[in-house]
Amino acid sequence: MDLLFHQDIVVATLASGSRGNCTYIGDDRSGVLVDCGLSTRQILTRLDDLGLGGVRIEAVLLTHEHADHVGAARVLDERLRRRQGRPVPFHASRGTRVGLDRRCTPSGLVETVSGQTFRVGSFVVEPFTIPHDTRDPLAYVVERGGVCVGVITDLGRSTRLVEAQVSRLDVAVLEFNHDLEMLLDGPYPWSLKQRVKGPHGHLSNAQAAEVLVAGASSRLKHVVLAHLSDDNNTPQTALLAAEEAVQRAGLSDVTLTVARQGTPIDPIRVRARTHPVAPPRPARLPRPRVPLTKDTGSPQLALFG
Repeated sequence: MDLLFHQDIVVATLASGSRGNCTYIGDDRSGVLVDCGLSTRQILTRLDDLGLGGVRIEAVLLTHEHADHVGAARVLDERLRRRQGRPVPFHASRGTRVGLDRRCTPSGLVETVSGQTFRVGSFVVEPFTIPHDTRDPLAYVVERGGVCVGVITDLGRSTRLVEAQVSRLDVAVLEFNHDLEMLLDGPYPWSLKQRVKGPHGHLSNAQAAEVLVAGASSRLKHVVLAHLSDDNNTPQTALLAAEEAVQRAGLSDVTLTVARQGTPIDPIRVRARTHPVAPPRPARLPRPRVPLTKDTGSPQLALFG
């Protein structure tokens, strides 16, 4: 039997927030990065701090062109090429490719289409469309050995597609960006508040909770609360919303972890299934939507080395 089915799947959120985002999905030998919005040095240092310094990066999956998600792409591309002795593909939608500033555009950019799965090493990746105020933003589900991990951030509202993808997940890295009352009472100018809470902004705690209630299945065992706003949220407030959502959904044994901006969180490890199972995709009826919002990272370019 293939040894890979006996290896743990590792999920390590290296950073999450408006100043930089990056998540590793793989095992102790190889994996993929979702986004690279903090410096190349920080990405490699944080992997090393988590005992993952020797992993081979098979690909980098870019969600959209904002600098807090792609700022290190060009430098990381060059560093990985030298370190691993071969080019590493950077996957992005056509809209993201067009929107990337040339100063942070990697050389090995591969165009990715929503709904078209592709294989990277031993991983199967499915990109899917989410609503955000960029040209063609994507979220990703990464599967191996029957374990599905999703990174779903930077979206202004849920959709039936988002909920269907959440129903597949063992591990969900899900945006809990802001508390609506804190946002409305906070220091942002009204135009930015409108953008954050708009249908192409970021998920509030309440909206993210509704995603879990509507989409999560009994497969879900870990939720990483991601992209929290420093100004419009607190870890305690986000955790309370997530705990209530898990209870409402009737789920048990779900671990909740808040991702941080300044330091990585401890890796989540999930034992791969011996016999991978087909992910459930239950049909869902339309339901009322809860207004959504976010604290957005600046789209201005940041070059990182």
